[in-house]
Amino acid sequence: MFSVSDLSIHYSGNYLFRNVSFIINKKDRLGLVGSNGSGKTTLLRILAGMQQPESGDVVIPSSARIGYLPQEMELSSDKTIYEEAIAAFDEILALKSSINGYEEEIGKREDYESAAYQKLIHNLSEANEKFLLMGGQTLDADVEKVLMGLGFSRNDLGRPVEEFSYGWQMRVEIAKILLRKPELILLDEPTNHLDIESIQWLEEFLSNYLGAIVLVSHDRAFLDKLCKRTIEISDERIFDYKAPYSEYVFLREERLEQQKANYNNQQKQIRQIERFIERFRYKNTKSRQVQSKIKMLDKLEVVEIEDLDRSAIHFRFPPAPRSGKVVVDTRRVNKSYGHNKVLRNIDFSIIKGDRIAFVGKNGEGKTTLAKMLMGILEYEGELKFGHNVQLAYYAQDQAEMLDGTKTVFETIDDEATGEMRAHVRSLLGGFLFSGEDIDKKVRVLSGGEKSRLSLAKLMLKPSNLMILDEPTNHLDMRSKDILKSALLQYDGTLVIVSHDRDFLQGLTNKVFEFRNKGVMEHLGDIYDFLHSQKLRSLRELEQNPDKGRSKEREPSKNKALYEHNKQLGRDIRKLNNQISSCEKRIDILENDIARMDELLMDPEKHKKALSDPEVFKKYNKLKTELEAVLEQWEGFSLQLESLKNS
Repeated sequence: MFSVSDLSIHYSGNYLFRNVSFIINKKDRLGLVGSNGSGKTTLLRILAGMQQPESGDVVIPSSARIGYLPQEMELSSDKTIYEEAIAAFDEILALKSSINGYEEEIGKREDYESAAYQKLIHNLSEANEKFLLMGGQTLDADVEKVLMGLGFSRNDLGRPVEEFSYGWQMRVEIAKILLRKPELILLDEPTNHLDIESIQWLEEFLSNYLGAIVLVSHDRAFLDKLCKRTIEISDERIFDYKAPYSEYVFLREERLEQQKANYNNQQKQIRQIERFIERFRYKNTKSRQVQSKIKMLDKLEVVEIEDLDRSAIHFRFPPAPRSGKVVVDTRRVNKSYGHNKVLRNIDFSIIKGDRIAFVGKNGEGKTTLAKMLMGILEYEGELKFGHNVQLAYYAQDQAEMLDGTKTVFETIDDEATGEMRAHVRSLLGGFLFSGEDIDKKVRVLSGGEKSRLSLAKLMLKPSNLMILDEPTNHLDMRSKDILKSALLQYDGTLVIVSHDRDFLQGLTNKVFEFRNKGVMEHLGDIYDFLHSQKLRSLRELEQNPDKGRSKEREPSKNKALYEHNKQLGRDIRKLNNQISSCEKRIDILENDIARMDELLMDPEKHKKALSDPEVFKKYNKLKTELEAVLEQWEGFSLQLESLKNS
């Protein structure tokens, strides 16, 4: 058990939190939430012993070990992936070295009856017993299991750490924490460095972990899956909920409503007391009651309403210009980096109105294909765009591509054209840049602010094909929800690379799965895809390559499957269009019938109109047509459901 008691800390005269207390139990799964700047990272650092509070105590058992993963850290290593990971077992490795030393010394000795020799034997036996208890015999297997769970292949284990990107090096740091098996794990945005498969593996690993976990994350699905308790930092206090994140959101709204009601009731009571005091202050006969009321006011514990930061980006994307039916069409596209083949013989089409999620392990080519579509990377094969396709692109490192020497205003104003020039300030206001904020240099902005500014740039030119590569990185929960809402209203074609399942859910109608240098198309959103594979996690796909599909496909089968999926997509789009047409007609008919119902319900007012027999004929005709269109709608819906389940 870990105890936090009366903890307080402040910056620049303002408290992040004061006099907060809570307990972390042995197997707690605790989500730490709050607005940006509320003190989540600071609290993790205090728990990790890396920062001292202004006052209060953190009581940690003397034998307890703590593993802490910060959001960002300086990384430098000349070791291989395996060597860096196994360094997590420094205590076991030191013990193994002692065992080797004892064995070597015993091999040289011949004084078998001496006390010194007997002591060596005793030390060796004790060290071996401790080595086994600490899991020394499964060291290599544990390292391989965790590294491969986090996305590394066996071939990667012997490669130098410095060959890998920052995100992959952070995975090694996650692996080292998991391998040490500390009694308390503190994770600050761990999913920023992982793909969907690795996130699901980490969820499973941590769900079965024997120690306590405190987690900061903007991944709602990850929080809900893992955490059964949520602590919110708000208004210098903490609120402890025995509930996962989604339930906490509901309970918080209930709490705020109750808080508001209590505040209003108390204010009403205060006004009544003050009126009594003012009215009878100078009457001797009421002096005792007046003094009693004054004391009552002094002792009253005033109910306060939390000063919540309700600010969030708000915007809608410009209407999409009309494009051709086929937006992108590819034939036998290949991409290599030197001798490393990333994509091989890719065939797919993107149809107008498609909303596609790119999913798969990092390094399988998702970002590469996005850049190929944008013309940033060269490739082999055919990649054609349809009529009047106008692209917009948000790169994974878009925020880092901004010019740090420009101000926020200049970043937008320099690229705005036409009517947008007059609306630069209002556009920036929609992304929470106002007042003096617009004169800040880009280089001093936080990661979240840079992300918002990059999203604002997407608004400058209308597009009908939008490609977004990890757009939710650095965005808080509310900003992600508003971005998702804007994308749901976007009427162009959409391609999203993301590992955030909650963000993707309901946003896309197709999944392009990147695996083994190929791309497989699946209909439905991310959860339809996971369900259709009948897998507990995407990770099983790699462990059981024969499950649900053959390990290797003949070219003819690939082509036949592609054509089948393509035809299936056309049939589904046709049925969706027919259903949409029926729904529009149903709306029109129901409105016409409602107007005539109103006419028939007031015969005195509409006597002249009702004397015309054609009115009743028209009414009956509308009713008959409505029944027929409803039957059509039901038939098309059943066909669509049947196709999706085929």
